[in-house]
Amino acid sequence: MRVAIVTSDARVYYTAARVLKEYGIPFHSLRVGERIPFDVEVVLTGERDRDSVRFPVKVVVKDENFIDELLAKLEGRERFKRIYIAIDPGERPGLSVVADNRVLEVHHLKSPRDVGIILDLLEKYPGAKIKIGHGAKRQRVLMLKALADLLGYDYPVIVVNEYRTTPKVGGVEVSQVQDIVAAINIGLREGRTVPIGELLDVREPTKREIEDIKRRSRELSGNITISSRLAREVALGNITLEEAIERHKKGIGRRSR
Repeated sequence: MRVAIVTSDARVYYTAARVLKEYGIPFHSLRVGERIPFDVEVVLTGERDRDSVRFPVKVVVKDENFIDELLAKLEGRERFKRIYIAIDPGERPGLSVVADNRVLEVHHLKSPRDVGIILDLLEKYPGAKIKIGHGAKRQRVLMLKALADLLGYDYPVIVVNEYRTTPKVGGVEVSQVQDIVAAINIGLREGRTVPIGELLDVREPTKREIEDIKRRSRELSGNITISSRLAREVALGNITLEEAIERHKKGIGRRSR
């Protein structure tokens, strides 16, 4: 238990205990003057007891908004003015958390639909905003649809022009490193805020886009060329290329080559 509530104020105790339970954070309940256990890192108290509680790391509980400061202290981070969860869309998206132009952490996602980590980060960094690069349309739409299903189609995201955000690493292209570096650069750039739903107005794919997806299905599978019907579903962001290949193997949507 890294947190202790030390207060003589019943209102402060009730507020702190309720919020900690909501966040699943275990805590000690102590009276002012009681010995604070060795495993406590942060003490929650009220204005009335601020000076009486002798502990180096304290958070004064005025209302439920104390949780941001508490999480910041527990995770060893400061209070930031601006926090962004930045995404470089792709088959395996890169992701970064950038706060006041500092990189806090980076991740490499398994697929465009691997949005669980994004939800975890939104909870970990209260007030964070999502930024996403404008490229990789097909994968971007897949990710945004997955996010919209969880956050709502009115949820605002910041779209960033990702031109020249992806570097070459050591003269050769190393995709995993590139994706993460691109995500960091996206986090550092300005963009425009729009609701997710506005970004999901996907136009009908061109013949060239359909053929490109069919070519990529051969590259990914080794010998399978998916149908134009399946390629269209991929282009519209309804299924992944991997799912299209699996459907083809099962004989689903093979017509219309």
